[in-house]
Amino acid sequence: MDFKHYLQVLKENTPYDFSNYSDNSIKRRLQKVIADNDLTIDELLEKTQNDKGFIERLVEDITVNTTELFRDPELWPAFYEKLLPMLKGKKTFNIWHAGCSSGMEVYSNMILLNELGLLDKARIFATDISANMVRQCKNGNYRYGFNKRQLTDFKAVLRKYPLNGITAIDFSKYFEIDEASDRITVKEFLRDKVDVRQHDLVQSNPPFYHKFDVIFCRNVLIYFNANLQSKVYQMFHKQLYPKGAMILGNHESLTGFYNTKFNKNGPVYTKSNSFHFKYH
Repeated sequence: MDFKHYLQVLKENTPYDFSNYSDNSIKRRLQKVIADNDLTIDELLEKTQNDKGFIERLVEDITVNTTELFRDPELWPAFYEKLLPMLKGKKTFNIWHAGCSSGMEVYSNMILLNELGLLDKARIFATDISANMVRQCKNGNYRYGFNKRQLTDFKAVLRKYPLNGITAIDFSKYFEIDEASDRITVKEFLRDKVDVRQHDLVQSNPPFYHKFDVIFCRNVLIYFNANLQSKVYQMFHKQLYPKGAMILGNHESLTGFYNTKFNKNGPVYTKSNSFHFKYH
């Protein structure tokens, strides 16, 4: 069975449409699902049509949920070097983490906002396609050993590149750490502040009525084909306030028409209302 035919079956029988994901990426992941579950093609089709639990596991296997606390630690001071002047002047602001995975990036960002004295002004929203990732984000409970190195690395980055004068963070303000059980849990005051929802970026409608000052969507769009990327950029552009900011992953960049609708400033893309006749 051709994998594109399977994606059509998946689309017809579930809420999920992966037909515009990158061909190579989706093919590799489906092959791994078949091998890991020791399935025949007929068994895969049967489970797709009848087993909701299998579908949720399939979505997790197809999508990429790699994340860490302060992932790419050297980039966070660079983000806020660009974002801080805009955010400091606002009475309130909205931030959306699209494709948030288990939420570690969301909480990393909230910690920095709190250290900068901006968390009280912020409304934080987070979405992911996976119901399990949404649950993890709401719970804020992670493996400590997996994240210990990242916290140590981020401390070293702050010493080298202070963030608005901040050279150290006391992480005990934000986490309950239980080394014996290898767990690190985000404290309740952060978990209560973020609005987490299940949402598929393939859908044309955004999950919120709000417009946003900042949209984080890191290491998600790289798995989409060019057509789907353009649709998502269009949605983000529409949902951002004038001069709002979009932050992509290290290996993601704008091309074509939407490259003319954002101004790149280091790792941050700022919404522009300019129009280029070459794309008319």
